[in-house]
Parts: sequence; C-alpha cells; structure tokens
Amino acid sequence: MALQRMLSGDPSKSSKVYLAIGALSLVKAIAVRNDRERFRRELVDAGLFLGVGVALHRFSKMKAQKRQELESQVPDWAADVLTSEATSKGLQTLAKRRFGQSEPEPETVRERARSVFSSR
Repeated sequence: MALQRMLSGDPSKSSKVYLAIGALSLVKAIAVRNDRERFRRELVDAGLFLGVGVALHRFSKMKAQKRQELESQVPDWAADVLTSEATSKGLQTLAKRRFGQSEPEPETVRERARSVFSSR
C-alpha cells in the first residue's frame, strides 16, 4: 500500500484496523507455534502490522494537534466566512465552471444504447 494512500482519510480508523490484523496474526502465530517457520513468519507479520498500527495512531494524534494549533491561529471572523453557506455555494459554482459539469449517466440499458447510437 502506498504511503500517501495509507495516510489519507482517517488514520485513527486505519490504525485500529492494522492493530486488529496484527493481533489476529499474533493469535495465529500462537496457534502454529509447533511449526517454527510459519511461527516466525506470523510473528514477523504481526510485528509489522502492529508497528504500522502504532505509527498511524501516533500520526493521527499529531495530525489532530496540528489541526487544533492551526485552527486556534485563524481569527473567528475568518473561520465564519470560510464555513458560511455563501462561500460553499461560490466554491461549488467555481468548481463547476472550472471542471465542467458532467452529464448524468444513463440508468437503463436502453438509454445507454440510444446514447451510443445517437452520438454516431
């Protein structure tokens, strides 16, 4: 998994998933402890998943702290302007102009076939 993809979204949720997978790998390692090779592989997998889970958990805490620091530096009037409905509508219209508004996908097979044949 790419690092950027791993860190995007909510890292605290991802950390919980990695910690759960690591715990399951640890349980699996205990279950196959008689087979030395599989035991080692499962321990390595468990260690990797647990390590990534702990790192993502720390990253999510650091990200929350930085976000809080940045939000505390923004004046209240600026935060109100940025979160207002007028600003969001303006950004939506600007994005539609910039990227163009796409046509809705035809929902039935018949509509898809008509759109294919009508464009030729």
